[in-house]
Amino acid sequence: MTDPESTDSATATRREAAMRELAEARDTYQKREDLTRGRRGLLIVNTGKGKGKTTAALGLMLRAHGRGLRVRMFQFLKHEGARFGEHRALDALGLPHEGLGDGFTWRSRDLENSAALAEHGWERAKEAILSGEYDLIVLDEFTYPLKFGWVAWPDVEATLKARDPNLHIVVTGRDALPELVALADTVSEIQPVKHAYNAGIGAQAGIEH
Repeated sequence: MTDPESTDSATATRREAAMRELAEARDTYQKREDLTRGRRGLLIVNTGKGKGKTTAALGLMLRAHGRGLRVRMFQFLKHEGARFGEHRALDALGLPHEGLGDGFTWRSRDLENSAALAEHGWERAKEAILSGEYDLIVLDEFTYPLKFGWVAWPDVEATLKARDPNLHIVVTGRDALPELVALADTVSEIQPVKHAYNAGIGAQAGIEH
């Protein structure tokens, strides 16, 4: 059993150290003068083996919607009829989304069909990117068609460079191509520390799906 006095002492030590660090950071902070002002479309990549890549992209969609931006999501693995929690929420908010795949690749019984669906899905996403009708587009799990060679990187690169300069693009998925990382403005690599699944806890409705 933890000794309350030792716990209080440890908390007090952490607090004292943190207050010193915070005060120093506050006193030495200088606002950057070279930052651009106004809107500029960003290419954002959420990659890595950890949980939360799609979740973070959905959070950006919600934030953008709250600011009046026109948003849309294309999901390259989930199938058209998927009804996970995010789909129900997006429908309730009236935000457009499309499932372009046939489910998780490790369950696919016809990988050639999976590849064809990804290629067709990219053509749909490409049309939306170049349409000028949106302010933020999420290409969820798009790193996989790129990694597998189902979609050609040169075409993706050309499309991203040809988009409206104010259009934000978010790409999610593991193993982002080095070329995509190099082109991106913001890249977050999410790495796992612990996951409930490893302890034998199954996926939870409203958390994983």
